[in-house]
Amino acid sequence: MTPAGEWGERVAALDWPRVLGDLDARGWAIMPGLLRRDECDAAAGLYESGDFRKRVVMGEHGFGQGEYKYFAYPLPLPVEELRTALYPRLAPIANRWRERLGLEPPFPPDHGAFLARCHRAGQTRPTPLMLRYGEGDFNRLHQDLYGDHVFPLQATILLSQPGEDFEGGDFVLTEQRPRMQSRVEVVPLRRGDAVVFAVSGRPAEGARGPYRVAMRHGVSTLRAGHRQSLGVIFHDAA
Repeated sequence: MTPAGEWGERVAALDWPRVLGDLDARGWAIMPGLLRRDECDAAAGLYESGDFRKRVVMGEHGFGQGEYKYFAYPLPLPVEELRTALYPRLAPIANRWRERLGLEPPFPPDHGAFLARCHRAGQTRPTPLMLRYGEGDFNRLHQDLYGDHVFPLQATILLSQPGEDFEGGDFVLTEQRPRMQSRVEVVPLRRGDAVVFAVSGRPAEGARGPYRVAMRHGVSTLRAGHRQSLGVIFHDAA
């Protein structure tokens, strides 16, 4: 897809003040054009040619309709480099959220050190994944937790073009505040865009100080076509 090492430069060139500000304000942020069209096509091709540890048919588990596959270690180089490059940019806000909610210990600045923590706790299975949807498919609202050690942010990259490859199939987020009805956000992604978002919750400021806002994510029903995406989760699974 891309020469080794270029992902770090591309990630560093993102508008990080805006990304971090959006994450603080609403729990999600768009990284536009993170992948080029040819890179999206190459990534989508991994669904048939990549090395995976597990395939999940959503309908068999009540997760929705469609399917996804978890990559095996070693991860494909672009996936590994994206995961490694994004983590240290997101770790400061993850630690700020953790401090506001009174949690510890902090997340280390290096992704390898965080994975070592996961592995010592028995979370050794890789979590980056590819997702595929066809007409009528959807993904129910959920949280990708996988164990006690959870990095509070993750990313999804859309590999297909809305309006050309598929219709419907919006990425959606819900926010649940105590004693309030849920708020829904529809995230406007184009091919190659990434959305980084809260895995299960984020802090919000209340009259008595910070409190936790619960969040879930999913994909609405595809009306036509096929949709693929790449999920980058930073903690491993038990």
